[in-house]
Amino acid sequence: MFAVPENTIASAATAPTVHPALIAHEYARDRDRWGHLLRYDPDQRYTVLVQRTPDQEVWLMSWLPGQSTDLHDHGHASGAFTIVSGELTEYVVNRGVTHRVGVGQSRVFGPGYEHEVRNAGPDPAVSIHVYRAARTMRQLEPLPRAS
Repeated sequence: MFAVPENTIASAATAPTVHPALIAHEYARDRDRWGHLLRYDPDQRYTVLVQRTPDQEVWLMSWLPGQSTDLHDHGHASGAFTIVSGELTEYVVNRGVTHRVGVGQSRVFGPGYEHEVRNAGPDPAVSIHVYRAARTMRQLEPLPRAS
């Protein structure tokens, strides 16, 4: 299952089998491609590049409980992430909503999509991220949210 934000538009020239969410699912199922890279960092979320092609980058991320990104967007990049293990929450700024994303689920993002991702659960989480265009992460000012 994956959700497609309104600002994500699939190009007619792009085959549906190369959608970032499908690629993230493919990598998530194939631990032989990335299992040897998996680490957990007690101080911050761990990230490592799994593969780079002229069209995309695939990243592995591990999240201990409480680890998160800051509020950010990915500039002109689009992509998706899929949960391999554990659960993450994603706060989406333009809608003011938080999504719980579990094993096998994906979230899709387009250029300018502002969000923050967090492991709010009691267990470690692992995710695969696919970025189209160069992977960029632009930090944004935190927004006040109602408690």
